[in-house]
Amino acid sequence: MGLLRGGGDDIEGGSRYQMREKLLSIGDDYWIEDEEGRKAFKVDGKALRVRQTFVLEDAQGNEVAKIQERKLSVRDKMEIERGGESVATVKKALVGIRDRFSIDLADGQELKAKGNFVDHEYELERDGNLAGRISKRWFRARETYGIEIAPGEDASLFLALTVCIDALSDPD
Repeated sequence: MGLLRGGGDDIEGGSRYQMREKLLSIGDDYWIEDEEGRKAFKVDGKALRVRQTFVLEDAQGNEVAKIQERKLSVRDKMEIERGGESVATVKKALVGIRDRFSIDLADGQELKAKGNFVDHEYELERDGNLAGRISKRWFRARETYGIEIAPGEDASLFLALTVCIDALSDPD
């Protein structure tokens, strides 16, 4: 049985993951499952840190990304690192009618995220093309949402981006 329900607007050939909302607290650890319900990645919320910090690990416990809030900036932002090197910076838009995030990648490319972030209904775009989709509509369970990632995209990076956006969108 597949992870996501609902059909024709799926990203053809993409990978799919499942997350639970309201679990992104410092000190919380939780699993991200693949579409078969297997534990694929673990998010470790590091407690007792000055900055909001999360570590994304693969199923074997290897760190694949470190996600850390950046303080002392004009707008909210978080950085994703791999092996001590920055791979992406996620910034919340300063103003706008609709919620937006810009994502600067270390290779000079940019992604954009737009939609309703608090309700986990948004899309990630690369060069105007759909690269990922996050939605609660795929699930009957109220506190669960799915992440669908286009073929050729880096799944662990997109999951780390989702953690960043969740943390920056948290109204608490």
